Amino acid sequence: MPATPAAQTRQTFEIKSAQMNLVALLVKSANLEALSEELAKAFGPAGETPDFFDNDALVIDFSQVPDNEQPRDLVKFTAFLKSCRLTPVAVRGGHPAWKEFGLKAGLAEAEQDVQVSKQVTRPVAAKETVIQEVIREVPGPSTMVVDKPLRSGQKVYARGCDLVVLAIVNQGAEVVADGNIHVYAPLRGKAMAGARGNTKARIFALQLEPELVSIAGVYRTSENPLPKDIHGKTAQIRLSEDGQEKLLIEALKA
Repeated sequence: MPATPAAQTRQTFEIKSAQMNLVALLVKSANLEALSEELAKAFGPAGETPDFFDNDALVIDFSQVPDNEQPRDLVKFTAFLKSCRLTPVAVRGGHPAWKEFGLKAGLAEAEQDVQVSKQVTRPVAAKETVIQEVIREVPGPSTMVVDKPLRSGQKVYARGCDLVVLAIVNQGAEVVADGNIHVYAPLRGKAMAGARGNTKARIFALQLEPELVSIAGVYRTSENPLPKDIHGKTAQIRLSEDGQEKLLIEALKA
């Protein structure tokens, strides 16, 4: 009796090609300990934007690591990335040893033309600014409204939408949105708009006195004080449109 082709006997599954969006971590140094520290400050559980990622699939790109730097084991590093709500799935670029270590850590090899939704660059040294390179923007289509004061330790995240706050945002409180943030009261805590890459997002505040403000990962802290003609005034915050990725903070007049 002739054998039945295997493809005709598989009733429970099929194997098909698929595509998915990936976040790319562009590594610039083989010092993974230092890189982990910087990532933890920005995206770790106790970092500035711990909810920036949502278990996004990640490809680790070593194409910009200098050739004279020795590749390192990736097992511990990939485990750390999961604490930043990232899911490492592949490696690409750089010295061939990076691929070898990646395979040992359970990662696949990604081609250079893999579909990438955004690049995550290592934060710069300046305390008041971190630049997030965004390739695909994600607009916020709807609105969340908060009408109660936010105390220190409280946090509101408007995932996939704008955020409107009708009461004070006290020091130690955080408001985060994938779209715009409107605070029709004093803003004294942290406000992070365009949290998942919307570079067109803006922050509006009736009384601007923030600990930190951020648009699409570019942020400024109170260590760099606002000008006197803006501090405590009605103002808006947006990203410049000249390609420099810097925050513009402007007073609004009635």
